[in-house]
Amino acid sequence: QVQLVESGGGLVQPGGSLRLSCAASGSIFSIRAMGWYRQAPGKQRELVAEFTNSGIRNYADSVAGRFTISRDNAKRTAYLQMNSLKPEDTAVYYCHVENTLRREYWGRGTQVTVSS
Repeated sequence: QVQLVESGGGLVQPGGSLRLSCAASGSIFSIRAMGWYRQAPGKQRELVAEFTNSGIRNYADSVAGRFTISRDNAKRTAYLQMNSLKPEDTAVYYCHVENTLRREYWGRGTQVTVSS
C-alpha cells in the first residue's frame, strides 16, 4: 500500500512563508519524479514543482524564484519551501509521485491559504 502524507499547510499572510512536507511509504518501485501540484477552486490541477531522477527540477513560471523543492532520499521525503506567498498561491497542494513504470500516486492534499 503506497501512501503519500503531506503536512505543513495552513493560513499565512501575503509575503509570508510555509514549508510543505511529503513522506512516501510503501512499495513505489523506482521513483521517476516526485513533486507538488496544486488546485485552486474552479481551476485545473497544475504542476508547482518537481524533481526527476535525472536531477532536473521543474518549476511553474508563477512560483519560480519563490518556491524551492528539495528532498531527502533516505527518508523518501520531499519538501516545498514557499516564500513570498501571494493570495493567488491559495490552493490545495498535492504530493505526486510517478515511478519508472509510469504509475502515479497522489496524496490527499493540504490546504494553503494566503490571506490578510
